[in-house]
Amino acid sequence: MSRRRSAVKRPVLPDPVYKEELVSKFICCMMSNGKRSAAEKQFYGALEIIKKKGFKEISGCESELDVFKLAIENAKPLLEVTSRRVGGSNYQVPIEVRPVRREGLAFRWLVEFARKRPGKSMMVRLSDEIMDAAQKRGGTVKKREDIHKMADANRAFAHFRW
Repeated sequence: MSRRRSAVKRPVLPDPVYKEELVSKFICCMMSNGKRSAAEKQFYGALEIIKKKGFKEISGCESELDVFKLAIENAKPLLEVTSRRVGGSNYQVPIEVRPVRREGLAFRWLVEFARKRPGKSMMVRLSDEIMDAAQKRGGTVKKREDIHKMADANRAFAHFRW
């Protein structure tokens, strides 16, 4: 990595179906072994399942894409803890999460907990996890709450942040 210039982020092209950058980033995060078409098929299939199941009970959602966006918002962590060594002791210091990392963690957790779920296909598991996250349930939101609890418990060490 060059130290001379700041790194320039390449622009992300929006996905072909919904014309959204967020969807394109999520598909890239879902992808394994470079199989983008398989990841796209799974994601779009999951959104179709959400459309068929019905999402009217989720407040403020007009479409399956809104359900996905709400799930991402509910999964984004605000705080996390990092280890800092101060005077021979390690402290878990709570820090605020940068916006790009927030989004990345939410993507990662959604995919991780969808893969861990019991179910027939990835489409079904992903759709269930997205629906649960949109309703503030499921493994993804529980992970976020655990991270927040840990940061809150270590609030006394916040002054070690520099």
